Amino acid sequence: MADELNLTSLKPAQSRKDRKRVGRGIGSGKGRYSGRGIKGQKSRAGSHKMRAGFEGGQMPIYMRLGKQRGATSRDAMPIGPFRTSTAPVNVGALDRFADGAEVTPESLVEVGLLKNTKTDVKLLGNGELKKKLTIRVHAISATAREKVEQAGGTVSLLKEPKLKKKKKHSKAKPETVAPEAEAPETPAAAATEAPAEPEAADQAEEQAPEEE
Repeated sequence: MADELNLTSLKPAQSRKDRKRVGRGIGSGKGRYSGRGIKGQKSRAGSHKMRAGFEGGQMPIYMRLGKQRGATSRDAMPIGPFRTSTAPVNVGALDRFADGAEVTPESLVEVGLLKNTKTDVKLLGNGELKKKLTIRVHAISATAREKVEQAGGTVSLLKEPKLKKKKKHSKAKPETVAPEAEAPETPAAAATEAPAEPEAADQAEEQAPEEE
């Protein structure tokens, strides 16, 4: 007959395991260093919060590897932020199009010049073009544009180019011009003014008899 259920016979359905209590004396089995060993980074508080990729302060692997070169852009995912990827196509490869045809990323895939349209297309100026084509691409070099227009074709961009910010130059301060100093009187100028005195004397003599 099973024991009656009362307060003295209550027990958990599963065996209970006591939690590990560290730092409770040498005899407890986890005293003194509390399972952390002696000194070192992992014995300090907060050592379990190290960020992913942290290598103890040495140069991490992602900074030791070579850097990827190339043009940059803010919307250049998935390669990474500030990175641009374009599919280059030279004007010399457009001879497989018929005269007067329209060249688009989709038509470039059809003729086998591109694998897909996931990447922006840039037309470069290597080669010669002798056909009149209507070209619609994301970017084009100055040499390629010149060759297309010389052949009688037209170019329109599917993506507006970003304008480069002009560098601010410090304005040059205007040069201060010193006021012209008054030139000293020359002997010639003094000579021209000297004859005026005798004329004044003669006028004074002529007026003197009249007063008498």
